Amino acid sequence: MKIGVIGIGEMGGTIASRWSKKGHSVCVANSRGLEAVKKRANEIGAVAADIYGAVEGADVVLLSMPFPAVATLPSDLFDRTAEGVAIVDTANYYPDVRDPRIPQIDAGMPESVWVSQQLGRPIFKAFNNIMFYALSELGKPEGSPDRLAIPVAGDDAQAKQIVMGLVNELGFDPVDGGSLEESWRQQPSTPAYCCDYGAAKTREGIRAAVKGRAEKIRDSVWREKYGRLFANKPTYAAVHADIIALNRSLNPF
Repeated sequence: MKIGVIGIGEMGGTIASRWSKKGHSVCVANSRGLEAVKKRANEIGAVAADIYGAVEGADVVLLSMPFPAVATLPSDLFDRTAEGVAIVDTANYYPDVRDPRIPQIDAGMPESVWVSQQLGRPIFKAFNNIMFYALSELGKPEGSPDRLAIPVAGDDAQAKQIVMGLVNELGFDPVDGGSLEESWRQQPSTPAYCCDYGAAKTREGIRAAVKGRAEKIRDSVWREKYGRLFANKPTYAAVHADIIALNRSLNPF
């Protein structure tokens, strides 16, 4: 399968590396152009490209960019891709922490619905509710009793199965997160968000989400406690367990 990855930071780079090792043809790109990704591409066994080259002919495109950056992508980026290409959005909206305020999302529009509107294409929400450390270190073989889960939200049933299969290849149980309109159920500070749950508990967390509640948690208690965890600039690996415990404590169910 040909997979294009735009954005090869911690999350995008980890996923691209893992898929490349699974035998997929992975092209990687970022906003700085082909030369800027050559070294990283060689390290992970991928092909360096510009953003057009990364998506051209791709079966799947992974967008792993800072959330607002999707609005800066060229309007013709997907003109040479197949109509049914599965575009996966991994980003999360963190206003006043990392991202500028986006009025439509603040008014209740699910984050990935906004992304889909910027692209003019249907997309899937996946990999946004798991930390890159878990993606890199905590994947397990299919059938393992304590395997972590990753939800996938989107509307095309056939393409969703492709994305869920790629989740499975990385060592995680794919969970159907519903339609793209329902993808708010896996946004930051919801019960299923970055809690390192298995499939059953992840499904339970998705069902337990309450519209409008997560944003209030995200902008108050989460922001304060998360800031304290990173006050001394630790590595993510050092505080991974603490972050998971914090997220679980904010949404007990």
